[in-house]
Amino acid sequence: MRILFLVLLTLNLYSSTLHLATSSNPARLNPILATDSSSSDISQHIFNGLLKYDKDSQTIIGDLAKKFYFENDQTLVFELKEGVKWHDGAEFSSEDVLFTYKVLTSNKISSPYSAGFRFVKDVEIVNKYKLKVHYKQPYFKAAETWMMGIIPKHILKDEKNLMNSSFNVNPVGTGPYKLYQLEHSKNIILRANDDYFEGRPKIDEISYHVIADPMTRFLMLKSGQLDVGGVEPMQFERQLTPKFFNMFDIYEKMSLSYTYLGLNLRREKFKDSRVREALSIAIDREEIVKILFFKHAEVCSGPFHPSSIAFNKDVKVPKKDLQKAKRLLREVGYDESNPFTFEIVTSNSSPVRPYAAQILQYQLKKIGVIVNLRVMEWQAFLNMVVFPKKFDSVLLGWGLSPAPDPYMFWHSDNDTKGGFNLIGYHNDKMNQMIEESQSIVDKKVLSKKWKKMFKMIVDDNPYLFLYIPNSITVINKNIKNVENSPSGIWHNYIKWEK
Repeated sequence: MRILFLVLLTLNLYSSTLHLATSSNPARLNPILATDSSSSDISQHIFNGLLKYDKDSQTIIGDLAKKFYFENDQTLVFELKEGVKWHDGAEFSSEDVLFTYKVLTSNKISSPYSAGFRFVKDVEIVNKYKLKVHYKQPYFKAAETWMMGIIPKHILKDEKNLMNSSFNVNPVGTGPYKLYQLEHSKNIILRANDDYFEGRPKIDEISYHVIADPMTRFLMLKSGQLDVGGVEPMQFERQLTPKFFNMFDIYEKMSLSYTYLGLNLRREKFKDSRVREALSIAIDREEIVKILFFKHAEVCSGPFHPSSIAFNKDVKVPKKDLQKAKRLLREVGYDESNPFTFEIVTSNSSPVRPYAAQILQYQLKKIGVIVNLRVMEWQAFLNMVVFPKKFDSVLLGWGLSPAPDPYMFWHSDNDTKGGFNLIGYHNDKMNQMIEESQSIVDKKVLSKKWKKMFKMIVDDNPYLFLYIPNSITVINKNIKNVENSPSGIWHNYIKWEK
């Protein structure tokens, strides 16, 4: 009888479960090391930063910090929320913030997020709940940098190898959910944090189903086995029934992302700018968008999002010009007897990108270019191709912050292990412009500088920018209290009920 009572009690405690899907196993559930989308998505439920964006993605507000302000243009002060608990019951304090900073700026880890702290001179603890961050110079992203998830000192202070630590699969955070179960290639279960400082989430569990195949994810969504999911435009237009629309609410907006073909500039074949230009003007981006997205995407003209002050509307999408493309290739020495040949590698985690690769292959054939395709499972793609930079070209996408940071993607410093300059872009003038911009806090001046960078990058063609997809998110109508906003639907998910 006692066992039955405990079982019933457990069922009652975890009576509501939000079912989601992820395309791959998370590599590391550690916010300072999470670079793949699965790790990042799941880690956000487990950890908090000092700051976050509000639901409109315009204003920075406190998260673990109850208050923050600039004492002067090189000193940022944080006053922390008191009584915040780590998942194991230990109290969060200034020591954890200092520890996270020291780890990120040490040689013990390889993380692209370390670059955001390069202008920090030191972090000074004033008391248990207050600290000051001293910068070497004014920095336009000083506050946004501290959206990075904070990790616990009391657990990791003696860890010798954080890159391979057991913590990365047994994380302890301050967030609204705790990791309960991690079964690779099967299921990842998070359970509500009863002591969460903003109040216990209304939904008891989040269950991530690891499903590599996009069609399987789509079928599970259609059948109601998933509560929230993304729908591709072709699925939305051709494969959904009235029953589906009766079951789900639809939220569509331009995504904060773009998809590109990145050319490995370390390879001799891509070093001549005429080759890169020829490839760019042979691509019909409008055709790609029309075939794959119907009306649910826009052609991408460059590296910064159209909603950003860095966007340069005067830079137009390259016009298709097959004759000029052929002429440029002939100038370099490529013709029918010696065709330009390269490989595009992409992942099947996106149902669209393999088709986009096929369209690129078809379009480039018109100028005599031979394109070989390789489609891989996501984790293998990252570990065998992207991170070791063993590719001719990659068909990939970036998720974007409302405030761009060109340094992370376009500065030579980040052509390193773990850096986001994946294609080896080196431009001394670009480096100089980025370095000059980093201490500019006047948004109008910064906007002008970024727009010049935008044009320079597009002219160099290190990426062939392709499209900005719309985000089409569907959520089961059984989920209550969902609020749409410019940032999407997730900003208030701890208030959702099921």
